Amino acid sequence: MRTLSTPSPALIFPPNSPGFQNGRGSSTSSSSVTGETVAMVHSPPPTRLTHPLIRLASKHQKEQAHIDRLPDHSMIQIFSFLPTNQLCRCARVCRRWYNLAWDPRLWRTIRLTGETINVDRALKVLTRRLCQDTPNVCLMLETVIVSGCRRLTDRGLYTIAQCCPELRRLEVSGCYNISNEAVFDVVSLCPNLEHLDVSGCSKVTCISLTREASIKLSPLHGKQISIRYLDMTDCFVLEDEGLHTIAAHCTQLTHLYLRRCVRITDEGLRYLMIYCTSIKELSVSDCRFVSDFGMREIAKLESRLRYLSIAHCGRITDVGIRYIAKYCSKLRYLNARGCEGITDHGVEYLAKNCTKLKSLDIGKCPLVSDTGLEFLALNCFNLKRLSLKSCESITGQGLQIVAANCFDLQMLNVQDCEVSVDALRFVKRHCKRCIIEHTNPAFF
Repeated sequence: MRTLSTPSPALIFPPNSPGFQNGRGSSTSSSSVTGETVAMVHSPPPTRLTHPLIRLASKHQKEQAHIDRLPDHSMIQIFSFLPTNQLCRCARVCRRWYNLAWDPRLWRTIRLTGETINVDRALKVLTRRLCQDTPNVCLMLETVIVSGCRRLTDRGLYTIAQCCPELRRLEVSGCYNISNEAVFDVVSLCPNLEHLDVSGCSKVTCISLTREASIKLSPLHGKQISIRYLDMTDCFVLEDEGLHTIAAHCTQLTHLYLRRCVRITDEGLRYLMIYCTSIKELSVSDCRFVSDFGMREIAKLESRLRYLSIAHCGRITDVGIRYIAKYCSKLRYLNARGCEGITDHGVEYLAKNCTKLKSLDIGKCPLVSDTGLEFLALNCFNLKRLSLKSCESITGQGLQIVAANCFDLQMLNVQDCEVSVDALRFVKRHCKRCIIEHTNPAFF
Protein backbone atom coordinates (compact mmCIF):
# COMPACT_ATOMS: atom_id res chain seq x y z
CA MET A 1 0.00 0.00 0.00
CA ARG A 2 1.37 3.41 -0.94
CA THR A 3 2.12 5.78 1.92
CA LEU A 4 1.83 9.53 1.35
CA SER A 5 4.51 11.80 2.72
CA THR A 6 4.86 15.42 3.71
CA PRO A 7 7.81 17.75 3.20
CA SER A 8 9.54 18.67 6.41
CA PRO A 9 9.62 22.27 7.68
CA ALA A 10 13.35 21.93 7.06
CA LEU A 11 12.41 22.81 3.51
CA ILE A 12 11.73 26.30 4.75
CA PHE A 13 14.04 26.91 7.71
CA PRO A 14 17.70 26.06 8.16
CA PRO A 15 18.07 23.65 11.11
CA ASN A 16 19.85 26.27 13.22
CA SER A 17 17.30 29.05 12.65
CA PRO A 18 14.98 30.19 15.50
CA GLY A 19 11.86 29.47 13.47
CA PHE A 20 13.02 25.90 12.97
CA GLN A 21 14.06 25.21 16.54
CA ASN A 22 10.89 26.56 18.12
CA GLY A 23 8.47 24.39 16.16
CA ARG A 24 7.97 20.73 15.51
CA GLY A 25 10.70 20.98 12.92
CA SER A 26 13.24 20.05 15.61
CA SER A 27 12.35 16.39 15.06
CA THR A 28 15.25 13.98 14.77
CA SER A 29 14.06 13.07 11.29
CA SER A 30 15.57 16.31 9.97
CA SER A 31 19.26 16.52 9.23
CA SER A 32 21.85 19.14 8.43
CA VAL A 33 24.71 19.09 5.97
CA THR A 34 27.30 21.86 6.42
CA GLY A 35 24.65 24.04 8.04
CA GLU A 36 22.54 24.52 4.91
CA THR A 37 18.81 24.04 4.52
CA VAL A 38 17.90 20.50 3.51
CA ALA A 39 14.70 18.91 2.23
CA MET A 40 13.40 15.79 3.94
CA VAL A 41 10.22 13.77 3.50
CA HIS A 42 8.15 12.34 6.38
CA SER A 43 5.33 9.85 6.56
CA PRO A 44 1.95 10.94 7.91
CA PRO A 45 1.62 11.07 11.70
CA PRO A 46 0.35 7.81 13.28
CA THR A 47 -3.35 7.44 13.94
CA ARG A 48 -2.86 6.87 17.67
CA LEU A 49 -0.06 6.56 20.19
CA THR A 50 0.70 3.14 21.73
CA HIS A 51 2.28 3.78 25.12
CA PRO A 52 -0.42 3.90 27.89
CA LEU A 53 0.96 7.01 29.59
CA ILE A 54 1.36 8.84 26.31
CA ARG A 55 -2.13 7.71 25.29
CA LEU A 56 -3.58 9.10 28.54
CA ALA A 57 -1.83 12.44 28.09
CA SER A 58 -2.93 12.58 24.49
CA LYS A 59 -6.54 12.02 25.52
CA HIS A 60 -6.36 14.85 28.05
CA GLN A 61 -4.83 17.19 25.48
CA LYS A 62 -7.49 16.27 22.95
CA GLU A 63 -10.22 17.26 25.39
CA GLN A 64 -8.56 20.64 25.83
CA ALA A 65 -7.98 21.29 22.12
CA HIS A 66 -11.08 23.24 21.12
CA ILE A 67 -9.72 23.70 17.62
CA ASP A 68 -10.33 20.02 16.93
CA ARG A 69 -14.04 20.64 17.28
CA LEU A 70 -14.08 22.86 14.19
CA PRO A 71 -15.44 21.30 10.99
CA ASP A 72 -13.10 20.59 8.11
CA HIS A 73 -14.20 23.56 6.01
CA SER A 74 -13.41 25.96 8.88
CA MET A 75 -9.98 24.41 9.38
CA ILE A 76 -9.22 24.74 5.68
CA GLN A 77 -10.27 28.39 5.83
CA ILE A 78 -7.82 28.96 8.70
CA PHE A 79 -5.05 27.09 6.92
CA SER A 80 -5.59 29.24 3.83
CA PHE A 81 -3.96 32.18 5.65
CA LEU A 82 -0.76 30.27 6.43
CA PRO A 83 2.45 30.53 4.38
CA THR A 84 3.96 27.45 2.77
CA ASN A 85 6.36 26.63 5.61
CA GLN A 86 3.60 26.74 8.26
CA LEU A 87 1.35 24.50 6.18
CA CYS A 88 4.15 21.94 6.15
CA ARG A 89 4.34 22.19 9.96
CA CYS A 90 0.59 21.71 10.34
CA ALA A 91 0.74 18.59 8.19
CA ARG A 92 2.89 16.94 10.89
CA VAL A 93 0.53 17.48 13.84
CA CYS A 94 -1.89 14.58 13.31
CA ARG A 95 -3.48 12.57 10.55
CA ARG A 96 -6.53 14.82 10.29
CA TRP A 97 -4.38 17.94 9.98
CA TYR A 98 -2.20 16.12 7.48
CA ASN A 99 -5.15 15.43 5.21
CA LEU A 100 -6.49 18.96 5.60
CA ALA A 101 -3.12 20.67 5.07
CA TRP A 102 -2.69 18.90 1.72
CA ASP A 103 -6.14 19.81 0.48
CA PRO A 104 -5.58 20.93 -3.15
CA ARG A 105 -7.49 24.15 -2.52
CA LEU A 106 -4.69 25.30 -0.19
CA TRP A 107 -2.00 24.81 -2.80
CA ARG A 108 -2.82 27.35 -5.43
CA THR A 109 0.19 29.33 -4.17
CA ILE A 110 3.71 28.44 -3.04
CA ARG A 111 5.53 31.23 -1.22
CA LEU A 112 9.14 30.75 -0.09
CA THR A 113 11.46 33.37 1.38
CA GLY A 114 14.97 33.47 2.80
CA GLU A 115 18.49 33.77 1.48
CA THR A 116 19.74 30.45 2.88
CA ILE A 117 16.91 28.17 1.81
CA ASN A 118 17.72 25.47 -0.76
CA VAL A 119 14.90 26.57 -3.05
CA ASP A 120 15.66 24.15 -5.87
CA ARG A 121 15.29 21.17 -3.53
CA ALA A 122 12.23 22.63 -1.81
CA LEU A 123 10.42 23.18 -5.12
CA LYS A 124 11.30 19.67 -6.27
CA VAL A 125 9.91 18.01 -3.11
CA LEU A 126 6.79 20.18 -2.94
CA THR A 127 5.86 19.72 -6.60
CA ARG A 128 6.48 15.97 -6.29
CA ARG A 129 4.02 15.80 -3.38
CA LEU A 130 1.45 17.93 -5.21
CA CYS A 131 1.76 15.70 -8.28
CA GLN A 132 0.79 12.50 -6.50
CA ASP A 133 -2.87 12.68 -7.48
CA THR A 134 -2.12 13.91 -11.01
CA PRO A 135 1.25 12.37 -11.96
CA ASN A 136 3.91 14.80 -13.16
CA VAL A 137 1.67 17.89 -13.17
CA CYS A 138 0.37 20.29 -10.47
CA LEU A 139 -2.94 21.31 -11.97
CA MET A 140 -3.99 23.45 -8.98
CA LEU A 141 -0.79 25.47 -8.60
CA GLU A 142 -1.20 28.95 -10.10
CA THR A 143 1.23 31.17 -8.19
CA VAL A 144 4.88 30.71 -7.19
CA ILE A 145 6.62 33.46 -5.20
CA VAL A 146 10.26 32.91 -4.32
CA SER A 147 11.41 36.53 -4.18
CA GLY A 148 14.69 37.10 -2.39
CA CYS A 149 15.72 33.43 -2.52
CA ARG A 150 19.20 33.99 -3.84
CA ARG A 151 19.99 30.27 -4.07
CA LEU A 152 17.33 29.72 -6.70
CA THR A 153 18.93 28.52 -9.95
CA ASP A 154 17.81 27.49 -13.42
CA ARG A 155 17.17 24.00 -12.04
CA GLY A 156 14.42 25.27 -9.75
CA LEU A 157 12.74 27.22 -12.55
CA TYR A 158 12.95 24.16 -14.79
CA THR A 159 11.09 22.17 -12.13
CA ILE A 160 8.33 24.79 -12.17
CA ALA A 161 8.19 24.81 -15.96
CA GLN A 162 7.90 21.02 -16.16
CA CYS A 163 5.32 20.51 -13.38
CA CYS A 164 3.12 23.62 -13.38
CA PRO A 165 1.33 24.01 -16.74
CA GLU A 166 -1.44 26.12 -15.13
CA LEU A 167 0.97 28.65 -13.63
CA ARG A 168 -0.33 32.22 -13.90
CA ARG A 169 2.00 34.19 -11.66
CA LEU A 170 5.74 33.87 -11.02
CA GLU A 171 7.83 36.21 -8.85
CA VAL A 172 11.58 35.62 -8.65
CA SER A 173 12.77 39.13 -7.84
CA GLY A 174 16.29 39.31 -6.42
CA CYS A 175 17.18 35.79 -7.62
CA TYR A 176 20.27 36.80 -9.54
CA ASN A 177 21.41 33.25 -10.43
CA ILE A 178 18.71 32.57 -13.00
CA SER A 179 19.38 33.06 -16.71
CA ASN A 180 17.48 33.70 -19.94
CA GLU A 181 17.22 29.99 -20.74
CA ALA A 182 15.32 29.19 -17.53
CA VAL A 183 12.89 32.06 -18.10
CA PHE A 184 12.38 30.92 -21.70
CA ASP A 185 11.46 27.44 -20.41
CA VAL A 186 8.85 28.85 -18.05
CA VAL A 187 7.11 31.11 -20.59
CA SER A 188 7.18 28.32 -23.20
CA LEU A 189 5.78 25.53 -20.99
CA CYS A 190 3.35 27.67 -18.96
CA PRO A 191 1.04 29.12 -21.63
CA ASN A 192 -1.27 30.79 -19.08
CA LEU A 193 1.48 32.83 -17.39
CA GLU A 194 0.26 36.42 -17.08
CA HIS A 195 2.36 37.94 -14.28
CA LEU A 196 6.17 37.75 -14.31
CA ASP A 197 8.49 39.57 -11.91
CA VAL A 198 12.21 39.17 -12.65
CA SER A 199 13.32 42.43 -11.04
CA GLY A 200 16.90 42.31 -9.83
CA CYS A 201 17.70 39.26 -11.98
CA SER A 202 20.78 40.78 -13.54
CA LYS A 203 21.40 37.89 -15.97
CA VAL A 204 17.99 38.19 -17.62
CA THR A 205 18.26 40.21 -20.81
CA CYS A 206 15.21 39.06 -22.73
CA ILE A 207 11.81 37.31 -22.56
CA SER A 208 11.10 34.91 -25.39
CA LEU A 209 9.96 31.40 -26.31
CA THR A 210 12.45 28.58 -26.59
CA ARG A 211 13.46 27.63 -30.09
CA GLU A 212 11.66 24.30 -29.78
CA ALA A 213 8.42 25.99 -28.72
CA SER A 214 8.63 28.48 -31.58
CA ILE A 215 9.03 25.67 -34.10
CA LYS A 216 6.05 23.72 -32.74
CA LEU A 217 3.71 26.69 -32.85
CA SER A 218 2.22 28.06 -36.03
CA PRO A 219 3.71 31.25 -37.51
CA LEU A 220 0.61 33.16 -36.43
CA HIS A 221 0.99 32.25 -32.75
CA GLY A 222 4.72 31.65 -32.61
CA LYS A 223 5.42 35.05 -31.11
CA GLN A 224 2.50 35.19 -28.70
CA ILE A 225 3.19 35.03 -24.96
CA SER A 226 0.26 35.73 -22.66
CA ILE A 227 2.22 37.86 -20.17
CA ARG A 228 0.40 41.06 -19.26
CA TYR A 229 2.43 42.19 -16.25
CA LEU A 230 6.23 42.29 -16.55
CA ASP A 231 8.63 43.80 -13.99
CA MET A 232 12.26 44.01 -15.12
CA THR A 233 13.42 46.60 -12.60
CA ASP A 234 17.20 46.55 -12.07
CA CYS A 235 17.84 44.28 -15.06
CA PHE A 236 20.88 46.38 -15.80
CA VAL A 237 22.02 44.53 -18.94
CA LEU A 238 18.68 44.84 -20.76
CA GLU A 239 19.29 46.69 -24.03
CA ASP A 240 17.14 47.99 -26.88
CA GLU A 241 17.49 44.76 -28.85
CA GLY A 242 16.27 42.74 -25.87
CA LEU A 243 13.35 45.12 -25.42
CA HIS A 244 12.57 44.70 -29.11
CA THR A 245 12.36 40.91 -28.65
CA ILE A 246 10.20 41.28 -25.54
CA ALA A 247 7.80 43.60 -27.35
CA ALA A 248 7.54 41.29 -30.36
CA HIS A 249 6.71 38.26 -28.19
CA CYS A 250 4.67 39.88 -25.39
CA THR A 251 2.16 41.88 -27.39
CA GLN A 252 -0.51 41.69 -24.65
CA LEU A 253 1.49 43.69 -22.11
CA THR A 254 -0.51 46.14 -20.01
CA HIS A 255 1.97 46.75 -17.16
CA LEU A 256 5.69 47.17 -17.83
CA TYR A 257 8.32 48.36 -15.35
CA LEU A 258 11.85 49.09 -16.59
CA ARG A 259 13.20 51.05 -13.61
CA ARG A 260 16.98 51.47 -13.70
CA CYS A 261 17.37 49.58 -16.97
CA VAL A 262 20.09 52.08 -17.74
CA ARG A 263 20.89 50.88 -21.27
CA ILE A 264 17.40 51.51 -22.65
CA THR A 265 17.13 54.42 -25.12
CA ASP A 266 14.44 56.11 -27.18
CA GLU A 267 14.96 53.46 -29.87
CA GLY A 268 13.89 50.72 -27.47
CA LEU A 269 10.71 52.63 -26.66
CA ARG A 270 10.00 52.95 -30.38
CA TYR A 271 10.11 49.16 -30.72
CA LEU A 272 7.85 48.85 -27.69
CA MET A 273 5.15 51.09 -29.10
CA ILE A 274 5.09 49.22 -32.41
CA TYR A 275 3.97 45.94 -30.81
CA CYS A 276 2.57 46.73 -27.33
CA THR A 277 -0.29 49.12 -27.91
CA SER A 278 -2.30 48.19 -24.79
CA ILE A 279 0.10 49.37 -22.09
CA LYS A 280 -1.64 51.11 -19.19
CA GLU A 281 1.28 51.44 -16.78
CA LEU A 282 4.87 52.15 -17.79
CA SER A 283 7.95 53.02 -15.76
CA VAL A 284 11.27 54.09 -17.25
CA SER A 285 12.56 55.76 -14.10
CA ASP A 286 16.34 56.31 -13.99
CA CYS A 287 16.72 55.39 -17.66
CA ARG A 288 19.08 58.28 -18.31
CA PHE A 289 19.14 57.90 -22.11
CA VAL A 290 15.36 58.39 -22.48
CA SER A 291 14.59 61.86 -23.82
CA ASP A 292 11.75 63.90 -25.32
CA PHE A 293 11.86 61.67 -28.40
CA GLY A 294 11.02 58.72 -26.15
CA MET A 295 8.08 60.69 -24.75
CA ARG A 296 6.84 61.20 -28.30
CA GLU A 297 6.80 57.43 -28.74
CA ILE A 298 5.08 56.81 -25.39
CA ALA A 299 2.41 59.38 -26.31
CA LYS A 300 1.25 56.96 -29.04
CA LEU A 301 -0.47 54.99 -26.28
CA GLU A 302 -2.90 57.89 -26.12
CA SER A 303 -5.83 57.52 -23.72
CA ARG A 304 -4.84 53.96 -22.75
CA LEU A 305 -1.93 55.21 -20.61
CA ARG A 306 -2.92 55.75 -16.97
CA TYR A 307 0.42 55.51 -15.10
CA LEU A 308 3.80 56.89 -16.19
CA SER A 309 7.04 57.15 -14.23
CA ILE A 310 9.94 59.07 -15.77
CA ALA A 311 11.72 59.97 -12.52
CA HIS A 312 15.33 61.11 -12.89
CA CYS A 313 15.25 61.03 -16.68
CA GLY A 314 17.32 64.19 -17.00
CA ARG A 315 16.90 64.55 -20.76
CA ILE A 316 13.13 65.05 -20.55
CA THR A 317 11.92 68.66 -20.75
CA ASP A 318 8.65 70.54 -21.27
CA VAL A 319 8.61 69.27 -24.86
CA GLY A 320 8.24 65.66 -23.71
CA ILE A 321 5.63 66.59 -21.11
CA ARG A 322 3.69 68.39 -23.82
CA TYR A 323 3.54 65.23 -25.95
CA ILE A 324 2.15 63.27 -23.00
CA ALA A 325 -0.32 65.98 -22.02
CA LYS A 326 -1.64 66.37 -25.56
CA TYR A 327 -2.31 62.70 -26.33
CA CYS A 328 -2.64 60.93 -22.95
CA SER A 329 -5.61 62.82 -21.58
CA LYS A 330 -6.67 60.02 -19.19
CA LEU A 331 -3.37 59.94 -17.32
CA ARG A 332 -3.92 59.41 -13.58
CA TYR A 333 -0.37 59.13 -12.21
CA LEU A 334 2.83 60.90 -13.24
CA ASN A 335 6.19 60.68 -11.49
CA ALA A 336 8.60 63.24 -12.94
CA ARG A 337 10.82 63.70 -9.90
CA GLY A 338 14.29 64.89 -10.76
CA CYS A 339 13.43 65.95 -14.32
CA GLU A 340 15.10 69.32 -13.93
CA GLY A 341 14.14 70.49 -17.43
CA ILE A 342 10.44 70.70 -16.53
CA THR A 343 9.16 74.22 -15.88
CA ASP A 344 5.84 75.92 -15.15
CA HIS A 345 5.00 75.71 -18.86
CA GLY A 346 5.17 71.92 -18.76
CA VAL A 347 2.99 71.82 -15.65
CA GLU A 348 0.52 74.12 -17.41
CA TYR A 349 0.21 71.78 -20.41
CA LEU A 350 -0.25 68.86 -18.07
CA ALA A 351 -2.87 70.51 -15.87
CA LYS A 352 -5.01 71.77 -18.74
CA ASN A 353 -5.06 68.47 -20.65
CA CYS A 354 -4.85 65.79 -17.93
CA THR A 355 -7.58 67.12 -15.69
CA LYS A 356 -8.24 63.72 -14.10
CA LEU A 357 -4.74 63.52 -12.66
CA LYS A 358 -4.77 62.04 -9.14
CA SER A 359 -1.08 61.73 -8.28
CA LEU A 360 1.80 63.97 -9.33
CA ASP A 361 5.44 63.98 -8.24
CA ILE A 362 7.47 66.95 -9.48
CA GLY A 363 9.97 66.97 -6.65
CA LYS A 364 13.48 68.22 -7.37
CA CYS A 365 12.22 70.27 -10.32
CA PRO A 366 13.75 73.63 -9.39
CA LEU A 367 12.09 75.52 -12.27
CA VAL A 368 8.55 74.77 -11.07
CA SER A 369 7.12 77.63 -9.01
CA ASP A 370 3.82 78.85 -7.55
CA THR A 371 2.65 79.66 -11.08
CA GLY A 372 2.69 75.99 -11.99
CA LEU A 373 0.87 75.11 -8.77
CA GLU A 374 -1.86 77.60 -9.63
CA PHE A 375 -2.50 75.85 -12.95
CA LEU A 376 -2.73 72.54 -11.10
CA ALA A 377 -5.13 73.91 -8.51
CA LEU A 378 -7.48 75.44 -11.09
CA ASN A 379 -7.66 72.36 -13.34
CA CYS A 380 -6.90 69.17 -11.39
CA PHE A 381 -9.58 69.16 -8.70
CA ASN A 382 -9.27 65.39 -8.15
CA LEU A 383 -5.62 65.57 -7.10
CA LYS A 384 -4.99 63.31 -4.10
CA ARG A 385 -1.19 63.06 -3.89
CA LEU A 386 1.29 65.84 -4.63
CA SER A 387 5.04 65.74 -4.04
CA LEU A 388 7.03 68.98 -4.23
CA LYS A 389 10.09 67.79 -2.35
CA SER A 390 13.12 70.07 -2.81
CA CYS A 391 11.27 72.45 -5.17
CA GLU A 392 13.23 75.57 -4.35
CA SER A 393 10.83 78.00 -6.05
CA ILE A 394 7.71 76.88 -4.17
CA THR A 395 6.33 79.14 -1.43
CA GLY A 396 3.44 79.06 1.00
CA GLN A 397 1.28 81.05 -1.40
CA GLY A 398 1.30 78.27 -3.97
CA LEU A 399 0.37 75.70 -1.32
CA GLN A 400 -2.57 77.77 -0.17
CA ILE A 401 -3.95 77.96 -3.71
CA VAL A 402 -3.71 74.17 -4.00
CA ALA A 403 -5.38 73.58 -0.62
CA ALA A 404 -8.20 75.98 -1.44
CA ASN A 405 -9.13 74.06 -4.61
CA CYS A 406 -8.05 70.44 -4.11
CA PHE A 407 -10.15 69.42 -1.12
CA ASP A 408 -9.51 65.69 -1.63
CA LEU A 409 -5.75 66.04 -1.19
CA GLN A 410 -4.52 63.15 0.99
CA MET A 411 -0.73 63.43 0.80
CA LEU A 412 1.49 66.47 0.39
CA ASN A 413 5.29 66.29 0.44
CA VAL A 414 7.01 69.65 0.95
CA GLN A 415 10.24 68.42 2.51
CA ASP A 416 13.16 70.82 1.98
CA CYS A 417 10.81 73.55 0.73
CA GLU A 418 10.81 77.07 2.13
CA VAL A 419 7.21 77.23 3.35
CA SER A 420 5.89 78.89 6.47
CA VAL A 421 4.07 77.28 9.36
CA ASP A 422 0.99 79.38 8.56
CA ALA A 423 0.85 77.92 5.05
CA LEU A 424 1.06 74.37 6.40
CA ARG A 425 -1.72 75.10 8.90
CA PHE A 426 -3.84 76.53 6.08
CA VAL A 427 -3.42 73.27 4.16
CA LYS A 428 -4.40 71.26 7.22
CA ARG A 429 -7.55 73.30 7.76
CA HIS A 430 -8.80 72.95 4.20
CA CYS A 431 -7.64 69.38 3.52
CA LYS A 432 -8.70 67.53 6.65
CA ARG A 433 -7.41 64.11 5.60
CA CYS A 434 -4.13 65.32 4.17
CA ILE A 435 -0.88 63.91 5.55
CA ILE A 436 1.85 66.52 5.23
CA GLU A 437 5.47 65.44 4.96
CA HIS A 438 7.67 68.38 5.87
CA THR A 439 10.96 69.41 7.44
CA ASN A 440 9.69 72.41 9.43
CA PRO A 441 10.27 71.64 13.14
CA ALA A 442 7.83 74.38 14.18
CA PHE A 443 4.86 72.57 12.58
CA PHE A 444 3.40 69.54 14.28
